[in-house]
Amino acid sequence: MTQPQRDEIDYTLLSFTDPPTDRPFVAINMVMSADGRTVVDGTERELGSELDQRLMRELRVHFDAVLNGGATFRASGTSARLNNPTLEQWRVERGMTPSPIAAVLTRSGDLPPERRFFTDDSFYAVIYLSSSAPVQVREELDSRGRPVVVVPERDAAAAALTHLRKGLVARRVLVEGGATLNGELIRRDLVDEFFLTLAPRITGGATAHPAVQWPGDPTVSGMRQLSLVHAMPAPTGELFLRYRVERGSG
Repeated sequence: MTQPQRDEIDYTLLSFTDPPTDRPFVAINMVMSADGRTVVDGTERELGSELDQRLMRELRVHFDAVLNGGATFRASGTSARLNNPTLEQWRVERGMTPSPIAAVLTRSGDLPPERRFFTDDSFYAVIYLSSSAPVQVREELDSRGRPVVVVPERDAAAAALTHLRKGLVARRVLVEGGATLNGELIRRDLVDEFFLTLAPRITGGATAHPAVQWPGDPTVSGMRQLSLVHAMPAPTGELFLRYRVERGSG
């Protein structure tokens, strides 16, 4: 494990292993308060600093697609834009599109039409809709101009990854929440790395908003093992963590 100096944090310098043969390389990126919450006033936006926002965009440059769940879409939107010409040029010079594909996985199809995902045609976007959604929901989403791919209810996340890899040639997929999507992917052993920004804030409150969630109570036998790749402290008081998810744990 390396320990870079505080002023050397630059996620464009990261490297990643090749993807598995049957799916994309998958990483999760989340920000969390010191008391374990990822949502304050309905969104994660106030937890991280400007540095955290910069590193989020620098991390995106390595990925072909950014995937969100429906709840995250409703709270924060899904665009995958980098909002930085230098980062866009970084990708173009490496034979990539200026921005990653923006993807959303939804069971209900409840996706607000005013989000940039629908109104901005400067990036490619795709909707993965559960087969349990009514036909009229799919028809309404189809009318908004973004492709809709129906995925089976029981294997929605895995099917979305398969389509991203085989249908859209996405070798790397970055998942930015929410907790339910993160949990489904980890439980199915479909995540390779986990990035976590630990914010120097206590949020309090009675409602838990963890970074990863799946049905039932936590058990020792169900825990997943992580291996620390780096831990980078920053002048903002944040700690930027990168973990490798160990195969076969849990």
